[in-house]
Amino acid sequence: MADLDDIRDGKDFGLDTPQTHQAFYLKGSGALDWGMQSRLANIFNPQTGKTIMLAFDHGYFQGPTTGLERIDLSIAPLFEYTDVLMCTRGILRSIVPPSVRKPIALRASGANSILTELSNEAVAVSIEDALRLNVSAMAAQVYIGSQYEHQSIKNIIQLVDQGTRYGMPIMAVTGVGKDMARDQRYFSLSTRIAAEMGAHIIKTYYVDKGFERITAGCPVPIVIAGGKKLPEHEALEMCYKAIDQGASGVDMGRNIFQSDAPIAMLKAVNAIVHRGENAEQAYQLYLHEKNNHR
Repeated sequence: MADLDDIRDGKDFGLDTPQTHQAFYLKGSGALDWGMQSRLANIFNPQTGKTIMLAFDHGYFQGPTTGLERIDLSIAPLFEYTDVLMCTRGILRSIVPPSVRKPIALRASGANSILTELSNEAVAVSIEDALRLNVSAMAAQVYIGSQYEHQSIKNIIQLVDQGTRYGMPIMAVTGVGKDMARDQRYFSLSTRIAAEMGAHIIKTYYVDKGFERITAGCPVPIVIAGGKKLPEHEALEMCYKAIDQGASGVDMGRNIFQSDAPIAMLKAVNAIVHRGENAEQAYQLYLHEKNNHR
């Protein structure tokens, strides 16, 4: 405890060394408040500026889909091999131990199911509950061009307003309806709208033609969704191309937990995202890990 004994005047003021300020490293995030930047730094590795998210929030509208029947058995062993966990608050409280020192991207939209119109979502988590859970970001779908486009954009606006008040980053996830084209023009539109509404991270799909235009036209970081299960080499090729063309990370689910060797797949993705290896190098790592850790 400080006291008044032996008080001395300071002497080491570094008069010949001007104070410097380190600019925040993440695209489009330099003007954000300290708490917001701190949470983003939990998500995006400060050394690489990139992230690997493990998505297992599918149950909020799909129920116990393949690979997620028992999250405690199939997903919990993967926690240590990813940067970020993306899940619902129900799974977070019931399955994820607080001792797991991984940042959380919390699913914050819902109120729909595979039996109804997917774009008809509402904000499903309050900012207060997200703060109680100590998460690093909140995520919600945005359905541009869908029947409930207006409501999904309002959901993002509401979360951004609340997140700005409390220093909580918001990730907009571009949903795609059955009749919508998955092309550069559509994803350029949807990602830009979400960013213009104030989202701090955008999760969207990779497209083979023009993806670099999507990332260039979006003023905040983009992470790609894994989408449907692909053969491991194809999934790694998609990951490599996305990073090479400007993505700041990946948010994969089925291409990880439905893989024959999920841990090996996460290690291979890490080699691409954080170590700059190409798809073939990563695939050889996947095979090595798969064959040596059966």
